Amino acid sequence: MTGRAGLASSSILLVIALAACTGGNGSPTASPAASAASSRPSASAPQSGSASPSTAAQNLQHVVIIVDENKTATSIMGNPAAPYLNSLAHAYATATHYSAVTHPSLPNYLAMTSGTTAGITTDCNPPGGSCLVTGPNIAQAIDRSGRTWKMYAESMPSPCSVENTNLYAVKHNPFLYFPSVTSNPSYCAAHVVGFSRFAGDLATPTSLPNYSFISPNLCNDMHDCSVATGDAWLSAMVPSILHSPAFTRQRSLLVITFDEGVGSDNLVVCVFAGPAAAVHTSSATPYSHYSLLRTIESEWGLAPLTANDARAPLMTALLR
Repeated sequence: MTGRAGLASSSILLVIALAACTGGNGSPTASPAASAASSRPSASAPQSGSASPSTAAQNLQHVVIIVDENKTATSIMGNPAAPYLNSLAHAYATATHYSAVTHPSLPNYLAMTSGTTAGITTDCNPPGGSCLVTGPNIAQAIDRSGRTWKMYAESMPSPCSVENTNLYAVKHNPFLYFPSVTSNPSYCAAHVVGFSRFAGDLATPTSLPNYSFISPNLCNDMHDCSVATGDAWLSAMVPSILHSPAFTRQRSLLVITFDEGVGSDNLVVCVFAGPAAAVHTSSATPYSHYSLLRTIESEWGLAPLTANDARAPLMTALLR
């Protein structure tokens, strides 16, 4: 009798303990700390190779990069001629020690999109074969991952044009320096397009490429015109990006930066905005164009293109 009574008492205690764990409704109840942790998005470690679309859905779904021209960070930040860009910097995330990698323009654009300057030290034009990047580039990596990309060049006279005009500079269109893009005319024409196409593509999350690289024309990028002109262009264009379905329904990122500074001062503005960007945040970590490339690769599980981006610090402090 004593053994049976002890067994019955133990059974009652076990039932009580299980009821406490299930909250009385049969469902396990997590502690407040565990509930908070599970409600936060988890950060996945960078992976080599390509990410599947299902994995990518947990990370960045769209990246839009706008590259302006030839202005140091000190000439933009706090400048009353650039109220809109300054307002974005204060509202979202800013890299306060973000550096271009060299001079002049073209090698910086190549660094952002291929992880190397390829030994190019001038603003050469691609025709003729002496000014090309034959190594890997971000377009190839994006294609292999099953994602989409486009280069939008404002005032480019026709898709894939390698002819300079008074408003369009080929040196600001890095994808025309990649034979993997230009060797197939139909592929190039579908991916390297005029900026007039952007508004239509922005209409839905599926029509907007996963990766969009925007080069404003030589006036709107502040190269030939004033800071105020370039800031006015941003103030007219950026709201349509931030209010688009891809940015209101998905985890998307807008990046605004400059190709290079002036002379020995090569620190430039780099602002992250949109739902994937941290708010009211700045980072003093020394970043560069290679860091931007590496951050996109890491978010999408893409292998680094070169040793330059492989060893560049990630800009995750500016993300949320």
